[in-house]
Amino acid sequence: MSVANLFGFAAPIDIDIRFNDQDKRKQIEAKVDKDRREKFPLYFDGETVAGKINIRVKDGKKVEHNGIKVEFVGSIELFYDRGNHYEFRTMQQELAVPGELRNNTTFDFEFKNVEKQYESYHGINVKLRYFIRVTIQRRLADVVKEQDIWVHSYVMPADGNNSIKMEVGIEDCLHIEFEYNKSRYHLKDVIVGKIYFLLVRIKVKHMELSIIRRETTGAPPNQYNESETITKFEIMDGAPVRGETIPIRLFLGGFELTPTFRDVNMKFSARYYLNLVLVDEENRRYFKQQEITIFRRQVDDEAEDGLALTERI
Repeated sequence: MSVANLFGFAAPIDIDIRFNDQDKRKQIEAKVDKDRREKFPLYFDGETVAGKINIRVKDGKKVEHNGIKVEFVGSIELFYDRGNHYEFRTMQQELAVPGELRNNTTFDFEFKNVEKQYESYHGINVKLRYFIRVTIQRRLADVVKEQDIWVHSYVMPADGNNSIKMEVGIEDCLHIEFEYNKSRYHLKDVIVGKIYFLLVRIKVKHMELSIIRRETTGAPPNQYNESETITKFEIMDGAPVRGETIPIRLFLGGFELTPTFRDVNMKFSARYYLNLVLVDEENRRYFKQQEITIFRRQVDDEAEDGLALTERI
């Protein structure tokens, strides 16, 4: 609670922020905390962010202020460092010089062709947000209102897209070869692969494949790693024999994935791994992880828009 609220001096003001064409924009539903999801209007890099700010004075009271400003902010919030928000993008406009608010007032704002170089992200230990912040500066405590947007970024991987082929095993016990058709996948892609058993001298009970998102925040010695299993499914049940081939076909479109984030503003990363696990009859687990890159294509967002339009019609 602020000092102003504690002593009953809270400003009798409501602030409402509305974006232009807000109702026509695509809305992205995202998890804002463990049990709550919200929808945010979707924007892209280079797009203008504009709208109106409505300030309502309660009960017709006079409200003195030391100026009113609006900011466009890009921010990274690390949960272990809650007191510090790292604002990598800030643009500001002055709306009013010091004075008094006696009546309801509306201000227009416009931030032209705003650079939004990163995609929005809500993770386990970090949030990357873009938002409009309105501040009414007052002597005791500022009145602040924030309104978020969501940003999608189309960044194609720079290097090639070779297949992944590896041989792994335990000497004289197990030797397998696995192959995935490529190392970089878009969000609606299909992972195609195969697993070939070269040597099997342990009693394998089943085999499973999972997609793991590993989030890394901070830097040593204050670095935190959290792994989250996005999906897991069984690809073999029963003991394989030498020479057997197990096919893999995994459709990514049904999962809540994000693009890969690597060292964003030197604050965090979110990387994806294919995790292959074999379980023997004594419930011992043998696993091999392989990193893959996930990226967003513009055509995928456009396809979603077309599907949504069809559903509404």
